[in-house]
Amino acid sequence: MKQPKERALAQNGEQFVSTQEFNGRRYLDGRASDPTKLGWMRGAPAPEEKRVTFENDCFLEFPQIRWSLSHMRELVPTVNVARGSEESPFQREDKASSIDALMFLDQNGRAYRFDEALLDTYTDGILVLHRGRIIYERYLGALEPGIQHACNSVTKSYAATLTALFVEEGVLDDAKLITHYLPELRGGAWEDATLRQVMDMQTGLAYSEDYADESSTHRLYHRASGRRSRPPGYDGPRTLCDYLKTVRKEGAHGDSFAYKTVNTEVMAWVMARVTGRSFAQLLHERLWGPLGCEDDAYIAVDSAGMPLAGGGLSASLRDLVRFGELMRLGGAWNGKQLIPASVVHDVQRGGDRAKFAKGFSWLPGYSYRTMWWVSHNELGAFEARGIHGQWLRVMPKAEMVVARFASHPVATAKVDKITSPQLLALGRAFAT
Repeated sequence: MKQPKERALAQNGEQFVSTQEFNGRRYLDGRASDPTKLGWMRGAPAPEEKRVTFENDCFLEFPQIRWSLSHMRELVPTVNVARGSEESPFQREDKASSIDALMFLDQNGRAYRFDEALLDTYTDGILVLHRGRIIYERYLGALEPGIQHACNSVTKSYAATLTALFVEEGVLDDAKLITHYLPELRGGAWEDATLRQVMDMQTGLAYSEDYADESSTHRLYHRASGRRSRPPGYDGPRTLCDYLKTVRKEGAHGDSFAYKTVNTEVMAWVMARVTGRSFAQLLHERLWGPLGCEDDAYIAVDSAGMPLAGGGLSASLRDLVRFGELMRLGGAWNGKQLIPASVVHDVQRGGDRAKFAKGFSWLPGYSYRTMWWVSHNELGAFEARGIHGQWLRVMPKAEMVVARFASHPVATAKVDKITSPQLLALGRAFAT
């Protein structure tokens, strides 16, 4: 198979750096940016030019991100999510050779082998379950079994599923206004928004989800919550909740889908206020413990100790895939109903496709429900997604779950051109 045009090869004894282009910029490709080859944080101590630190604000930049997403606990404050007292292991049925050789076309019509695509999408780890058995597991870059990787916005699907669980149990009412639960937010963006509108990202907020713009409101949210360093003279909010009080309304609630991370933080705040338990505690009690997870997880926290539900979770690959398998099984695990089946079925049905298309055009045919992305495709796939390539895809009609961690140089969208057709081809190969 031909190598992609962007990849330079050694010729006549001269070594060229291999790169790929995204958004008009060139980046080291998945091979050249391997963090072990680049030597990030190696040495005792690491040389200054090879250090990835919070203070220099480079840890979420490329190529440093290829190391840092597997080491977030070393960079920002976190709270632990303890694993279960009894581990629930998976059986194995290795099908790596046939999966690696699987061919598919990306959205530009280029032919790929499955294993080649992993490198071109900066994959750090991928695990495939079929009928509850591990049939494929691979680690690249800085990731290893048992090491927690940043889930980014996959965290949202955990938080919203727990919220929906409490709605089903009658602890929360998704028809009530946010200010019924959080009077602190009266006069702000969510004053007349319902919990359900927040859960489905159908709020009108003066908030920009622009990851590259250093002056965006999203960057201010990161600085207030402690996810990014604060510049000299910073005088803005210093906790997550203080920042949420500053957000203002823009447009109508319930009119269209509008992806805003701060909605998840408001939703998780409601859940914590009513239950008296933090997001981290609820994850342990309702999911990590009962699922028999192999490893502890952890969540980034702000200076007031508030877990960041919008994207702060780090987990091991095997434990991430457990959550997907729980959803594939309708919320049941080892004979116990951990999540009401009605919650899972509601997610699978999806949300309002017209409202989704109105606010988000680059995923045609999709909808969004309870902070899950619902494809409505032939495999009934629904998924949790995070920037830089985090993915948990559940494909019920293929009896398959795929968990994937990555550290792509571009935050959004570009990885879809390869990964979406890659996972669709994989699901089709095993569909009954």
